[in-house]
Amino acid sequence: MSPTSPRRRDALPLPLPVALFLVLGLALLWAQPAHAQTGIGASGVFTEKEALGPDGVVPVSLEEFAHRRARLAEAVGDGVVLGMGTVAPPHDYIPFFQNASFRYLTGVTEPDAALLMEVAGGEVVSEVLLVNPRDPETETWEGYRMGPLGTREAAGLDGRSVGELAPALAEALERTGADQVLVVGPYAPGGTVRNDVTQRVDALLKGHPGVEARNASALTDRLREIKSDAEMDLLRMATAITSAAHLEVMSLVRPGLNEFEVQALLEHTFRRYGAERPAFASIVGSGPNSTILHYNTNDRHMEDGEVLLVDIGASYGGYAADITRTIPVNGRFSPEQREIYQLVLDAQRAAEEMAGPGVPVARLNAEAARVLEEGLVALGLVEEMGATYEDAAGRSRSQLTLFYMHGLGHGIGLDVHDPWPTVLEPGTAFTIEPGIYVRPNLFSEVLPDTPRNRELGEAIGEAFQRYVNIGVRIEDDYLVTEDGLEWLSPVPREIEEIEAFMAGDRSVPLPRRDDWVEWYRAGVGSAHESVQGSVHGGVEGHPGH
Repeated sequence: MSPTSPRRRDALPLPLPVALFLVLGLALLWAQPAHAQTGIGASGVFTEKEALGPDGVVPVSLEEFAHRRARLAEAVGDGVVLGMGTVAPPHDYIPFFQNASFRYLTGVTEPDAALLMEVAGGEVVSEVLLVNPRDPETETWEGYRMGPLGTREAAGLDGRSVGELAPALAEALERTGADQVLVVGPYAPGGTVRNDVTQRVDALLKGHPGVEARNASALTDRLREIKSDAEMDLLRMATAITSAAHLEVMSLVRPGLNEFEVQALLEHTFRRYGAERPAFASIVGSGPNSTILHYNTNDRHMEDGEVLLVDIGASYGGYAADITRTIPVNGRFSPEQREIYQLVLDAQRAAEEMAGPGVPVARLNAEAARVLEEGLVALGLVEEMGATYEDAAGRSRSQLTLFYMHGLGHGIGLDVHDPWPTVLEPGTAFTIEPGIYVRPNLFSEVLPDTPRNRELGEAIGEAFQRYVNIGVRIEDDYLVTEDGLEWLSPVPREIEEIEAFMAGDRSVPLPRRDDWVEWYRAGVGSAHESVQGSVHGGVEGHPGH
């Protein structure tokens, strides 16, 4: 998924004019340490599902969750920490998704939950998980709950009813003497719309006029920047399932199909192997829709001679993949499509070859932008290096951003745009995803009608007509290792590889990976089954509960 929108802060900055790069380049010396290895080396591409994925996968352990909370306590020092889970949706038939910060600290995926921690001297003094009580009548509709008596087995934490959160918080404030509550979760009192966490926290503090709430999610964000071994394996599995979905798509696509048929197949693949859901709205854009960054209507019949951009990601055990491939609908790239595609691939490879431990992410962005701008000049879509156009406010803007208007990559993890460091280090999980988008409305609607822009139209108009309605994005997922870079999504991306694979005679869905389903049964899925198994036969207060 393209990493930037006006609302996102966790993505790489937009490409800067080349002139600025030249001024800053010598001064900043964005060079990785001499000993660092970079790039993916001789990693091969896989065209069969049997070659994808890790050798196995297990869920994050209760011990690891406890270690995460201990590290948070070290960062806090002293005080009261309130982790707020996401509230239940208004109807039980609406899907529920736990917020990433709360899941990171507890692993709990039930709604309405809260975590209350007292911290002193950088250590956890007490911690309690507050959850909805067991209620057989409600559970008939919504499914089994762990209940307060089940939290120790399910989450490794003592439990209380979430209905006791107000007195539990009051007791913690009295014991610690704290004058603020550090909230982990989407607490945003200054927001235009007060979300559920903000409303609940503010209501809790009404009875404590001398106590203020402060969002402490930045502390957990820093912890989430570097992935543990268990997290890496969950990401490997998420990317393997997503890669398998891309192989399914390449086996299916042909002129005359609707985009929703592609979406149905790929999301079937996600659930077939235990992914919870798509990590974001699947993007399946053909023809002119390939030039819309986050298009997700997915309802157009694709035609011969067009490209299809597929930007998808499975969420497995809560961890999100994000892989994009752009393929020819008829199985063969046209000369114009090949030129745009190869340019984007060259930019991705240039950044990829630089990536490794100790490398600033800004350096990757600058290198990819340089390659893209040089290529667009050669194709006649940009007048010259550093050339500008005039925006609606009369300001000069880089012509590169007319065709490449997002950042190069983002972190991946519990969120598809996960926290990540500004300098790559072992354990960083991230994407590299350059793109070129030749929008059909560039001159009719996007560019203001000014003398300067009319000159631009005359200069690049012929090239624009040659490449219009071609949108190409290539996105891969990576883990930074001590030795360089691990490529998590090795499915066809070279032009020849894609065309050769699409020329094969395959029926979909492709054969089932039995081992993947068994891994889920023994690992990620066992957590859900154990909660259900532990509550069968009674309610809290009755034998066995």
